[in-house]
Amino acid sequence: MKPTNALAVALLSASAVAAPLDIEEQRLDNAHDALGAPVTQRYQAPVNTLVARYRADGNELTVTKKVAEDGKALWRAAVADVRDGHLDDRSLYWARLAARQALKQQDPAFRIADWQRNILLSTLENASRGMSDIDFDDDAQVRILLTGFDPFLLDRDITQSNPSGVVALALDGERWQVAGRKVQVEAAMIPVRFEDFDNGMIEALLTPYLRDNRVSMVVTVSMGREQFDLERFPGRNRSATAPDNRNVLTGADKQRPLPPHLNGAPLNGPEFVEFSLPVRAMQQAPGAFDIVDNHKVATLKGPLTPQRLSQLDNQVSVEGSGGGYLSNEISYRSILLKQLLGSRVPVGHIHTPKITGHDAKTTEAILAQVRAMLNQAAQGL
Repeated sequence: MKPTNALAVALLSASAVAAPLDIEEQRLDNAHDALGAPVTQRYQAPVNTLVARYRADGNELTVTKKVAEDGKALWRAAVADVRDGHLDDRSLYWARLAARQALKQQDPAFRIADWQRNILLSTLENASRGMSDIDFDDDAQVRILLTGFDPFLLDRDITQSNPSGVVALALDGERWQVAGRKVQVEAAMIPVRFEDFDNGMIEALLTPYLRDNRVSMVVTVSMGREQFDLERFPGRNRSATAPDNRNVLTGADKQRPLPPHLNGAPLNGPEFVEFSLPVRAMQQAPGAFDIVDNHKVATLKGPLTPQRLSQLDNQVSVEGSGGGYLSNEISYRSILLKQLLGSRVPVGHIHTPKITGHDAKTTEAILAQVRAMLNQAAQGL
């Protein structure tokens, strides 16, 4: 590996390679070559702070706390940056991977065991994705929990941005008034990795908020088609042949859809579920793009456009309204969890218009319209 940046030099100076880099982490040098320091090293200062504190820490009881603090600082730096108008999610993505490299290839000031390193990596993931930074004000009367996704399909285009990630960063912590009530959004960033979904990341994140009805609405967001789609009928099965960000393939396709897993077993649930977002209100949001209440699905018997969930009885899901990839799956899991917990919280998915590479102008229009959709929804929550 050639030292293309300051962190890479530090990695090469480490005494030993303690853990192998995964596919995502291995892309960092190529990203630096393709995107340059303005993107890949924009948050080098918080990454350097994290690495320095990690390497100097000789206390097994404090190192996890410090990684959590510094991971949260990385998230907050990106949130502040995007909210100031720098509409780019990619710098956070690559900075997180740089921090992961350091935690894997360097040691703290004590002999670290593999299980301890894994805890630190998990801590970094949660903190730098905003998952440990969700904090609604006591006086927030309308509470919206929103998720975005990392950039993906990076072997096709390593410059790719994801507008749903920009939406999450831009809206995290945003507050406004509607009809005399205080609205607050808290956001988190979801990895494009099948393993994290199979290990229950979505269920772990959402359970406290859905079980106790602690929020007014849960909205998952991802990049999709030419317009906004509100995905009416998510499906259970995976069928997309695209790899995840670690180049993992599920083995599923449209002729052989496969269920996702949860804690080692196939996820148990109906073939299709229905979302509960306030569709008509959200469709009134002004903006540059159409907002479609998307009913289209695919089954083993062919494509369907049902008007009612009952019309999908006895079908096998191939694609939900949101497709056959993780965008559909996060919606399915969220809605299934709501049902299992008996939650009253409206839950559903927004697919944003797609972009190629990084398109700040289109991303700005997408963000403005998502904000308007949430404002419209908040009026009736």
